[in-house]
Amino acid sequence: MAPQRTVQLSLKKPTYAVCVVGVETLVDVHSDVPKGAKTFGVSGSSGVELFVVYDPTRVTEPTGKVRWPLDANVNVVVSVDSASKNLNDLKVKVSYFGQQEGSALGHSALYLTGVDVSLDVDTGRTGKVKRSRGDKKTWRWGPAGYGAVLLVNCDRDTHRSREIDLANSQLTSLDDLQDMSPMVLSCEGPDELFNSHKLVLNIPLSDSKRVGVFCARGGNSLADYKQVLGPQHLSYEVERQPGEREIRFYVEGLTFPDADFLGLVSLSVSLVDKGTLPKVTLFTDTVAFRMAPWIMTPNTQPPLELYVCSVVDSHGPNEKFLNDMSHLALKANCKLIICPQIENRNDRWIQDEMEFGYIEAPHKSFPVVFDSPRNRGLRDFPYKKILGPDFGYVTREIPFSGPSSLDSFGNLDVSPPVTVGGTEYPLGRILIGSSFPRSGGRQMAKVVRNFLQAQQVQAPVELYSDWLSVGHVDEFMSFVPTSDQKGFRLLLASPSACLKLFQEKRKEGYGEAAQFDGLRHKAKRTINEMLADRRLQNDSLHVQKCIDWNRDVLKRELGLAESDIVDIPQLFSMKGAYAEAFFPDMVNMVVLGKYLGIPKPFGPIINGRCCLEDKVRSLLEPLGLHCVFIDDYLFYHELLGEIHCGTNVRRKPFPFKWWNMVH
Repeated sequence: MAPQRTVQLSLKKPTYAVCVVGVETLVDVHSDVPKGAKTFGVSGSSGVELFVVYDPTRVTEPTGKVRWPLDANVNVVVSVDSASKNLNDLKVKVSYFGQQEGSALGHSALYLTGVDVSLDVDTGRTGKVKRSRGDKKTWRWGPAGYGAVLLVNCDRDTHRSREIDLANSQLTSLDDLQDMSPMVLSCEGPDELFNSHKLVLNIPLSDSKRVGVFCARGGNSLADYKQVLGPQHLSYEVERQPGEREIRFYVEGLTFPDADFLGLVSLSVSLVDKGTLPKVTLFTDTVAFRMAPWIMTPNTQPPLELYVCSVVDSHGPNEKFLNDMSHLALKANCKLIICPQIENRNDRWIQDEMEFGYIEAPHKSFPVVFDSPRNRGLRDFPYKKILGPDFGYVTREIPFSGPSSLDSFGNLDVSPPVTVGGTEYPLGRILIGSSFPRSGGRQMAKVVRNFLQAQQVQAPVELYSDWLSVGHVDEFMSFVPTSDQKGFRLLLASPSACLKLFQEKRKEGYGEAAQFDGLRHKAKRTINEMLADRRLQNDSLHVQKCIDWNRDVLKRELGLAESDIVDIPQLFSMKGAYAEAFFPDMVNMVVLGKYLGIPKPFGPIINGRCCLEDKVRSLLEPLGLHCVFIDDYLFYHELLGEIHCGTNVRRKPFPFKWWNMVH
């Protein structure tokens, strides 16, 4: 309820006032009173609601002819329940009486014009604007929450434009209106009233660079839509046409939540009396929006599109790998998109260049690609080829310095939904690799970390990945979907599990079976040789400690039990201070539903079968997963990457609505 206005009455002449539907107005019955008056009576025409406000401990409600004492704290409040048809068509009469019974000592008249003004948005989050008299100024999280949602208008709805839609203060396509949140201004009342009063839309200065508001005046063609509020316009005098009862606006978000922006913005409309100097604001209605966050999707979400790069190097084209990816995508019923060499400039690491996510409001959702600051051969691909109609784009550039390897998005992952000690994360938690706490090593850039943190719905967890040469979390962990109650498993690379497997095979008499069997370009290493290699043993011990540190963090921060983790056999070797995968790194896989594209490890062949592949199958196939081992040795592994690094997957958004999170 808006604060009460006070209207002063006069015995000499009638008083005229505007009353907004649903807003109470205080009538001052005490300022101009006939001499000798002790009591007063009040009456109103139909359409006027009258309330007498008093302290029942000091005043007894009169009976019979209703006369209220003037000397006690008795106040009169009026409101109207609908807009007037004509100016001053509602009347309130106050009569004053002396001590004696008899005729009134004087009268005051108040003529009211009812006007109905309301600014409304999708406060109830149903996808439709409904008229509301409730709290529109506040934004609340949770299933019982309320408050409208804005999408950052970061797609490009017409190919005629070279810019993201939000960069245009002109509407470039009528489709663009679908990306905006509707806002309706109700303005009912006599047309003459709007000759002496104006409606003004306002945006606070701090919010003006975050929001654009469009309005169509005169028609519904593209040229009729004008940006009326935004970075260049803090207020807009509404052009109401005679008889117009509703004016539609469209609101677009311009910036994602970030370190300097919590995501909340507000807009207001004011009814202003032009006939007074200074002009008097009679009524203000304010609505709040929250900017939709950018949301990542974990491996457990169904795949929609698999991206992979076509490249040529000293080994020739990676045609065989592309064919393997094509077969995998076909099995998983997932669309394959091959980024040609002319667009990737021989940069195959498409996972590092970008991360797919999405934004959602009750009325609309679309995917948004987050372009990493790494800026290598694929630098232009997300902006030039992925940005388009209903496919948004966002990036964060690192000021003053170049990116480190940890700024690539192979170092950015997200867990499936988890509950941690009673706290629910229905959209999972973001995982990023960093240096060991307080070690001063490599870290992901602060601008990227700040952006991820500010989205508020997938609270990030920092892991330790700086022990690796490349330094990405996808080199030692992955999530896979399972058909049991848990719904997923965390896979961790495990040197201990690998050494244990090799020791078992030696015991069984297969010590001469060799790693890298079947690879022409690599010297074989027998199980006996690997187990006798002190350096490989020490390297493995060091790497296992690094992974175990992360294991503890992941168990604590994701609420995982040991039974939720599967150890995947994997050896690493140290190159100077950093570790690299000794054979193709199997956890660095692409997950397409229950089909896993796993780097072929070229492990020791026992009875015609690779013992590493057999071990991984025995761990994952009982969970309902299908392991497809793919040779990535020459084109990926030798360049310190694997299948996950060389692919990217756009996935189905979560069914859970982010605004229902409990904060």
